[in-house]
This record gives sequence, structure tokens and C-alpha cells, in this order.
Amino acid sequence: MNPREAKKLGAFIRSAREARSLSQNRLGEAVGVPNSTIMRLERGENLNPRADLLAGIADGLGINLADIYALAGYDAPTSLPSLQPYLRSKYRDLPAEAAEQLERYAERLAKRHGVNLAGPAPGEDEVADDQPLKRARVKKGGPR
Repeated sequence: MNPREAKKLGAFIRSAREARSLSQNRLGEAVGVPNSTIMRLERGENLNPRADLLAGIADGLGINLADIYALAGYDAPTSLPSLQPYLRSKYRDLPAEAAEQLERYAERLAKRHGVNLAGPAPGEDEVADDQPLKRARVKKGGPR
């Protein structure tokens, strides 16, 4: 990341932090780093922030991880997590028993509808660039 990009990332983080009325010290505590780390990042002094630091900041500020990774020049994940890690990270206060109940329910529902919770096989939902997308046919007189 070059200095201009580092300053842009820092401004984004500072703006998100201030919008939530958090001090640098409080954000540092939430992320598990000294406030000086947050201060240097916001000033654009850190040209190579660690991915786990950015993930902690995104979580602490409630901002999209893909947005902060994009500003830092990191590749954002292109796939979604499976249900179990999603529930654990998104709903941290959800009791483990409730998360397990949700998982079992999702498995039963998916089985009933013939859906694989693991998602499509690699390439299964992709269309080659030179192939047109198939469009659903609409009967005459039907919705448009």
C-alpha cells in the first residue's frame, strides 16, 4: 500500500470510529491492541497493516470487512462462510445450544428442499464470459 492509500484507509477507519463515538483507546481495547496502533493506522503511517488487525477493527466498528480489505489492498473473501462459523461470528451472544438448534433446523429444511448447504460445486453456478445467461421464459399474458 502506498502512503496515499494508507491515508485513505486511515481516514475511513477514523470516520467509522468517530461515527460510533469511540475513542482510539476504546477501539484499541476492543481489538486487543494499544491505542498507538490505532493512532498510527488512522494517520496513514502503517503501510502494511496485518489482515487480522483490519478484521478486528472491522468487527469492532461493525463495518464490512470487504470494504476495509479493499482499501488496504487485500483480496476480500469471495465466498460466504458456512452456517456454523457464520452464527458464531455474527451472533456472538447466541447460546451454543441455540446455534446448534438453528444448524439442525437448517439441515432438515435443506434436505426437505433438496438443497446442499455446502453450496454449489466449484464452477456449477458460473457462466463463461462468452456464453449468454439463460433467461426464464414468460408465458404470454404473464408477468413482465
